Amino acid sequence: MYSEENAKIVSELLKDMATQPILHVEQKTGGTQLKLVITYQNKMKALFKPMRFPREQQTLPNHFYFSDFERHTAEIAAFHLDRLLGFRRAVPVTGRLLNITSEIFQKTDAELMKTSFISPANNLCFHGKCSYYCDTSHAICGQPDTLEGSFAAFLPEESERKIWRHPWRRSYSRKKKAQWESDNKYCEKVRRDPPYDEGRRLLDLIDMSIFDFLMGNMDRHHYETFRMFNDSFTIHLDHGRGFGKAFIDEMSILAPLLHCCQIRSSTLKTLLDIHNGNEPLSKSLKNAMSNDPIAPILWEPHLNALDRRVEIILNGIRNCIRNVQHAKDEIEETSEV
Repeated sequence: MYSEENAKIVSELLKDMATQPILHVEQKTGGTQLKLVITYQNKMKALFKPMRFPREQQTLPNHFYFSDFERHTAEIAAFHLDRLLGFRRAVPVTGRLLNITSEIFQKTDAELMKTSFISPANNLCFHGKCSYYCDTSHAICGQPDTLEGSFAAFLPEESERKIWRHPWRRSYSRKKKAQWESDNKYCEKVRRDPPYDEGRRLLDLIDMSIFDFLMGNMDRHHYETFRMFNDSFTIHLDHGRGFGKAFIDEMSILAPLLHCCQIRSSTLKTLLDIHNGNEPLSKSLKNAMSNDPIAPILWEPHLNALDRRVEIILNGIRNCIRNVQHAKDEIEETSEV
C-alpha cells in the first residue's frame, strides 16, 4: 500500500484526516452497521466508524462473531499492527474527536438528522439507516455531543478492486459449520484451484490469518485485490470486529496456516525477530499508537494478548515442521522396506 520510504507521507495523511475541516458527511450504503463517508475541504475522503464501546468492554460470551458491534479502536490498532508486521497492506487509519452538531449534522442531509434524538442522559444520539443495527436501541451517542471514531483513508478512485470469496470463510450460521472446520485435507483442495495454485495469493491469505489471529478477528468472509495488477497483494480492510476478546485465543482463525503448514520466510523472520527481540509486540504497538488523537487505543489486556499469540503462532509452525518431518520419515521407512 505504501513503502517504508513514504512514512512521512503516511504521517501527513494521518494528520490531515485528524485535523482537516469537514465539508460534507453522508451515510455509506450497505453493511450491517452505520458508517459515514467524510469529505474534507481539500476533497480528501475517509470512512468514519463511530465509537460504540468503552475500551475495556469485551464481546459478550453468548454473542456470535457476526452479531458483535464493530470497534473503532480495532481499526486504528489494525493499521499500526499491519505496519509493525511489515505487511503494509492496510489503509492508514487515525482516531478523531468530532462535534456531532457542527461536524456531522450541519454537514449532512436531513435523512441522517431525522434519526437523531436526546437520550435520557441528555446526550445527543443518532442511528442512521442500515440493515441490522440502526435503531434507537443501537444508537450512537455523544458526550454530550462529542463523539470519537476512526477515520480510514479512501483509496484513489482509479484503484478499482476485485472482491473474492475467502476459501476459509465461516458459515455465518448459528448451527452449521463451514467445510474447512471438519476437513483436515481442505488446504489440498484449495491449492488445486486458481488463484491459489500459483503465485502469491495463498501465502497472502496465510499472512492475513496470522494478522487476524493476533487481533482475534473472525470476520473475514471476503477479501479484495487491485484489478490493475495481475498478481495483486490482498488488501487488509475492515477490522472492526478485532480486539473483542482479550482472554480467548480463537485457534480456528489460524486454519490457513495450520492446514497448509506453509509460511513466507519473511513473515517467519518477522515473528522470530519480535519473539527474540528486546521489545515485545505489545510495547511496540502501544508506542506506535501513542500519538493518535484518541490514545490510548487498546485496553492493556488486548496488548498483552498479542505477546501470548505470537508464541502460539510459533508453536503452531513448530508443530507443522515436526509433522512434515514425521511424514518424510515414514515415507523413507516405507521405501526401505
